Amino acid sequence: MRTATATAAAVTTTLIGAGAAAVAAGRYAADAALRPEPGRPLPGSPRVSVHSTAPGQVVLTRSLASLRPGIYGLDAPGIHAVAGPVLPGVPHDPDTVVRRLLAVTHGTLDPGTRVHLTPQVHRGNPRTALGLEHADVDVAGELGPLPAWFVPAARDTWVITVHGLGASREHPMVVMPFLNRHQLPVLSLGYRGDLGAPASPDGLGHLGESEWRDLDAAIRYAVRYGARRVVLHGWSTGGAMALRAAERSALAGRISGIVLDSPVLDWHATLRALAAARRTPAPLLPFVVRAAEARAGLRADRGAPGADPGALRVPVLVFHGPDDPLAPWEPSRRLAAARPDLVTLHAVADAGHGAMWNADPARYEEALRRFLTPLM
Repeated sequence: MRTATATAAAVTTTLIGAGAAAVAAGRYAADAALRPEPGRPLPGSPRVSVHSTAPGQVVLTRSLASLRPGIYGLDAPGIHAVAGPVLPGVPHDPDTVVRRLLAVTHGTLDPGTRVHLTPQVHRGNPRTALGLEHADVDVAGELGPLPAWFVPAARDTWVITVHGLGASREHPMVVMPFLNRHQLPVLSLGYRGDLGAPASPDGLGHLGESEWRDLDAAIRYAVRYGARRVVLHGWSTGGAMALRAAERSALAGRISGIVLDSPVLDWHATLRALAAARRTPAPLLPFVVRAAEARAGLRADRGAPGADPGALRVPVLVFHGPDDPLAPWEPSRRLAAARPDLVTLHAVADAGHGAMWNADPARYEEALRRFLTPLM
């Protein structure tokens, strides 16, 4: 009996120890998935090798990513370039693809360099990257000053742009020339966790669930400095922030429209993809997702952004792709189906997360023009 009792106790101790280890590992991996790391490649953006360059051309390893249509940044430490569309009819090896090389803004694309294709096309600021005059401003947020760029224009409807996962306020520069041509002032916001902005109190990102308050501060800033109305344009978690601000801000009445690009509307799926991208072992993923939801305060009883279509009060334009590996597009499709009176969905094929403009800039900007014209 003593032997059996001792054996049972040992097994119980082992199981408790294994369970505690799993919980600890799950919490550690959850924190890793939630920790904001601007510039870190996201799921669906594998590295490819530069094989060679020639005037106006770059030869890359053939992959689903390097074959995508449109315009992308090529990123590596100390290197940034801009690749345009695939060039048909140019001789190349079967395992490569030739794209138009539009610019090399930092470093050199030497053969053998490993790069990521990224939707973040521009580096620098609106003046150095685009030739647009701007002001560096501080928005008074609840955690401290938030850095932002203000690009002035004649209208009194402002567009507030909010980047998403793995990006910075450089990403929204892809739409700034279009918005400036239409005389719309732009406030491009950096929020908690960004370079130059206060850190989140727990050091973690919350998929927009706390970050929306920084966007609320940007709305207050815009109204204080002359905006009669604002349009919120959010990518990824920035889209979640825009929907939360429309639901919760005391100045929601000043919001005249919302543009969502690859919005994160399904916390569970996004956290699972982020955890998997951090090489979390598959058996731990359920622990990690639950731990991350708890750590980020993503409570089921609150509902994800956009979960209540009846709460929408302003027109919404959604750009999303069925191939998005990080933010499933099904919630966007359901939102559009539930509120056809307010929500317009533009499906974009062959595009990664946050890369709807990149896949077809002309089509994106035409849809944006049609949406914004009655709101200007």
